[in-house]
Amino acid sequence: MDLRQLDYFVHVAELGSFTRAASLLGVAQPTLSQQVRLLEVELRQSLLYRTGRGVTPTDPGKRLLAHARGILDQVSRAREELEEVKGAPVGHVVIGLPPTVGRVLTTALVQAFAARFPRATLGVVEGLTVYLLEWLAIGRVDVSVLYSPVPSPLVETVPVMEAPLYLIGPAPARGRRRTARPLPLSELPQYPLVVPARPHAIRMHVETRLANLGLKLNVAWEVDGIAAILDLVRAGHGRAVLPIHALAGREGLEARPIVRPRLAAALALGISAQRPLTPLARATMALVRELAPPALGPRYSKTR
Repeated sequence: MDLRQLDYFVHVAELGSFTRAASLLGVAQPTLSQQVRLLEVELRQSLLYRTGRGVTPTDPGKRLLAHARGILDQVSRAREELEEVKGAPVGHVVIGLPPTVGRVLTTALVQAFAARFPRATLGVVEGLTVYLLEWLAIGRVDVSVLYSPVPSPLVETVPVMEAPLYLIGPAPARGRRRTARPLPLSELPQYPLVVPARPHAIRMHVETRLANLGLKLNVAWEVDGIAAILDLVRAGHGRAVLPIHALAGREGLEARPIVRPRLAAALALGISAQRPLTPLARATMALVRELAPPALGPRYSKTR
């Protein structure tokens, strides 16, 4: 068994095809098939079900896949840490962002990352907090920005800032978006809302805060997708509860801060509690903590 065989096996198992894996790896398909077969011979196990439609891992193959991912990840991190000794951070880091954050933070993050870490590469993926937590646990992402994350033994979090929440509605007159008078939290159920389905982090947070007052959310429509929600709000189909940075670049909407008590979603950085943090990932976390408050707007402040 060698690292190349493990890498080939992981690609074939994840892509479900020798053809696609060979194309991605840049090797001839017969060579790829031979190396995977040699791995099966050495382990005396059939690792893949081969059909005319592709391949899927057998039970032993699923177990080896989990181990192989971990082994390859450790080797990659070891190489990166040894390269770190030579100078600036190197390697590849993947950060996960909620869609509302990604829309306003991604450009600034990519530009700053390229300037500070020219020998490293950055991947950005977007997803709801519930999915970002899962991706942290399985290693798809290294660092994530999370909204009001639920405590988990698999993920460690570091507070970054608070994002006040606003009642978003159509502007009463044509023109630019404006901030309207505050809305007491107890009056929120008066407004039909367009909200994402559970377990969207902001929705769960708002429902919990209302439940503490003996109140319920007035859900008119469940829509997953911030852009679609805001389009419906502007068209008069309800209101939304979102951070104000979700409105970046949009017109025809007004934002009423929710007060008494103030309603805000905590933003945190999450990392895996089961894998060591590389120097590059640590530096990326510091960069996000630096960029997030100004990128998300002057109304926000770092959590003390």
